[in-house]
Amino acid sequence: MPSYSILLLGTQMAVGGAQKLLLEQALWFQAHGHRVTVLFFYDRDNLHEKWTKTHPFEIQNLAAFDKQAGGLRSLPRLLNGLLKLWRVLRRGNFDAVITFTHDSNLLGLPLARLAGVRARIGTHLGEIRGMSKWRERMHTLLVNRGVIQTLVASSARTKNNAVQVGVNPQKITTIYNAIMPFDVAQVDREAARQALGLKTDDIFLVSVGRLVYEKGHEFLVDAMSLVSREDPRAIAGICGAGPLREQLQRQVESLGLQGRVKLLGQWDSIPELLAASDVFVLPSRWEGLPMALLEGMMAGLPVIAARVEGVDEVVRPGEHGLLVPLESPAELAQAILQLLRSPADRRRMGRAARERVLSSYTTDRMCEAYLQVIEKGMGEEKA
Repeated sequence: MPSYSILLLGTQMAVGGAQKLLLEQALWFQAHGHRVTVLFFYDRDNLHEKWTKTHPFEIQNLAAFDKQAGGLRSLPRLLNGLLKLWRVLRRGNFDAVITFTHDSNLLGLPLARLAGVRARIGTHLGEIRGMSKWRERMHTLLVNRGVIQTLVASSARTKNNAVQVGVNPQKITTIYNAIMPFDVAQVDREAARQALGLKTDDIFLVSVGRLVYEKGHEFLVDAMSLVSREDPRAIAGICGAGPLREQLQRQVESLGLQGRVKLLGQWDSIPELLAASDVFVLPSRWEGLPMALLEGMMAGLPVIAARVEGVDEVVRPGEHGLLVPLESPAELAQAILQLLRSPADRRRMGRAARERVLSSYTTDRMCEAYLQVIEKGMGEEKA
């Protein structure tokens, strides 16, 4: 396969699944001989300097949005950011542009077409709630007219969601999200547990995700109120930052769960956190195919998750973990108790979970599939 020049475009520099997916793809493409450039429309969490130092490829901040201003006051910034993007596209001689959110699909790929980029790949990584009807219709139109040449869906259900809003299914390719393999056996588990203040007999349940509405962390807190009455060994840790931290802290205190539920903040080394853990919990209201879930499974942890899109395509109940109904703390608590009572099931499901990710959800598989989409797009435009 030939070497390509690839631009990867995201909306915001932040700690999240879409950003991790973008950066891991960029690392893979560069390691396999392709020329990589990474752009983001703005730096929400002041990560540009850090990411530039820790990644071996160019990362640019278009500074196209001011989170303090918002609304019309950000319009000049947006226009300036789009001008910067246009200049990069014109002088970069890119073979392919891959965008990682609906906003970057809408803003980046029309410019890529005008600049003559032959392979233009948008992504649909999960359900988009609160998206205005006109933006949804515009996005569908751009896909169906070929401006967004291929829309990559991160799961079968995500593809179905796109079809339901009018996207031509022939324009959609399903490529499951994936991660780079790692092995927590190389981490000192006891040291990691001591750093978290865990005792030898504690069974540590971990949930990883931004502290936002869609992640449903409050259901885990409610479930822990029920679990702690039955089994005092259970300790839950919620890893992430976000606007709901104070609300979750108040919930923990009102239920008397101080010491039972730990709000851990943002962690740079997720493998260390997972090495200290016994069960991975994902109580989300909705997802696409969450990177955090794949990381938990890669770490050899059994999964307890809400039955949402993407998740139920990866986790087979009874084999890799347990699935529970959405927004049901009582059933979540029962699933937690079931695994607390059976260390043999935890070990068996954890081994199967790791094997599942290694066999089907690695970056190698994902990026090879993206290269096939690029190659197809190059051929279509040439024809």
